[in-house]
Amino acid sequence: MSIEADLVAEIKKWSKKLDDSLPNVQPSGERGAKMLQNIRAYHNDSKHFLERGDLIKSFECLIWAWAILEQGKELELFRMGS
Repeated sequence: MSIEADLVAEIKKWSKKLDDSLPNVQPSGERGAKMLQNIRAYHNDSKHFLERGDLIKSFECLIWAWAILEQGKELELFRMGS
């Protein structure tokens, strides 16, 4: 597999995991709601860049989305449903 194909596969894998995780995330207050809004924006940007073939920017946006999600969980700004 080429590096490009590997990167596309990783983007799709982690994007799907985020798609599956986000419905279970409930913000705890205004700060959590803003963070969740940013996660969704970065996730949408990742999809946009993937469609345009800009794999680096797509992956970067996905990494930011995951980082914000993990920070929000760590700071207890999200309630995680089932």
